[in-house]
Amino acid sequence: MLDIHMFSSADKVAGQGVGAVYTELIALLRKYFPSEFKISINKYSPSLVSHYHTIDPAFFASTFSKRRGQKIGYVHFLPDTLDQSLRLPGVARWTLDKYTIAFYQRMDRLVVVNPNFIPKMAAYGIDPRKVTFIPNFVSRETFYPATAEQKKMLRKKHGVNQDAFVVFGAGQVQDRKGVDDFIELAKRNPQMQFIWAGGFSFGMITNGYDHLKGEVENAPSNLNFTGIVPRDEMVDYYNIADVFLLPSFDELFPMSVLEAFSTATPVMVRDLALYDDIIAPYAMMAKDQAAMGVGLRALKADTALRAEYTDKAEQAAATYSEARLARVWHDFYLAQAKIGANRR
Repeated sequence: MLDIHMFSSADKVAGQGVGAVYTELIALLRKYFPSEFKISINKYSPSLVSHYHTIDPAFFASTFSKRRGQKIGYVHFLPDTLDQSLRLPGVARWTLDKYTIAFYQRMDRLVVVNPNFIPKMAAYGIDPRKVTFIPNFVSRETFYPATAEQKKMLRKKHGVNQDAFVVFGAGQVQDRKGVDDFIELAKRNPQMQFIWAGGFSFGMITNGYDHLKGEVENAPSNLNFTGIVPRDEMVDYYNIADVFLLPSFDELFPMSVLEAFSTATPVMVRDLALYDDIIAPYAMMAKDQAAMGVGLRALKADTALRAEYTDKAEQAAATYSEARLARVWHDFYLAQAKIGANRR
């Protein structure tokens, strides 16, 4: 049995995608390969494979030990992603940027969830040959499409009018997520119900905290900010929604979009080049707030259009299915373990 050592503090901060990715992977490995893989979490005993999900200083120190075997790093962000998400003093930002790249450079193998990140990493001096692309996934046992009757019950449970056209968004409340556009769309479309699940996961250092806090507290009557929702309850909101809208300006491979796909919910995202190979075939693309408004009104008016994007969501759910990605991860870990064994 291969002992895979996972190093992560991703589940300590609620409402952020890194934790969701980590949780899904652990569950996948334990579900599909219980007799092949033993999963150890934050243990420092010898191992052929060590997989780092977060860049904690204690984890960085451990990478200098020969006991770690083949060191795998999960790339959830680059310095420019952090700069757009967190409001830090200049020196602190520079230090964090340098540290992030130093951590990645300590790895023997890096995993990215979006192939668009490989050339970006090369620009930071990281050899593309040590980078592997493995997309995100979600389990349909957690995120599943509800029946029509169940959807009625969910709307009643959460106080949503049965006849409302519901636009749902999710993620941390910060500038990078395009929350300002979401708020403005609610103001310009009072005939729709808007819901945003998420909060200020990093408090006052969140980019946009000062003005967004006021916007959240004074949201229009047709916009509900739920705050951070436990992940196992998020499925309710996807099934309440007529469309999932993520107006974010920068992402890797958003888990929220995969969760929407898995519930067969039509998806709209900002038209970003980084989505070209992973999301664009399955989602309605909108270049700016005005285009988002046009798209939402078209979806509201045209049931056939909604059905088309429901079908596209189903196709995406099959493409990024847990079962298919389980085999990818299985083969990846075995290959890395072989390398780790040969180095001993």
